Amino acid sequence: MNYNFKNEALKACEVSISYRPKIKPCDRPKLLSSMDIFRFLMENEVFNPDTIEYKEYFKVIFLNHSYRALGVLHLSEGGLDNVVVDIRHIMQAAILANSSMVVLVHNHPSGSIIPSREDNSITENVNKACKLFDILLIEHLIISSYSYYSYANEGQLTL
Repeated sequence: MNYNFKNEALKACEVSISYRPKIKPCDRPKLLSSMDIFRFLMENEVFNPDTIEYKEYFKVIFLNHSYRALGVLHLSEGGLDNVVVDIRHIMQAAILANSSMVVLVHNHPSGSIIPSREDNSITENVNKACKLFDILLIEHLIISSYSYYSYANEGQLTL
């Protein structure tokens, strides 16, 4: 059925897809472990060393099926002890990046890497959302300037 709407506001918007990787797959960093991820973050100053102990930041790393980094999303920044995490933005970016896997990363300005109840809730909710799209949440790191807490290493992620 073809409808001719006179009112433009009633027509559905269309999305055009374009996928233009800037780096060859073999040149992308391969992130196989929590230590690989932590080194990648620190070596590339994904978290600014001058502000990592000042305010909380939430980042998302997107990976292809070969554990190669497709990109990093700076999702949000907050205050001293919290940050807003909109799961819809994570999923939108993961789908648009053609991601097979997702890594969540945020810092605790206090230097403590112990997860909070809110951290656990975010991890659980993002994991549920990822499963709906057949995307794996493979890690959530809580970092400080010198160390990290790994949800995967602690067995707190169910794939």
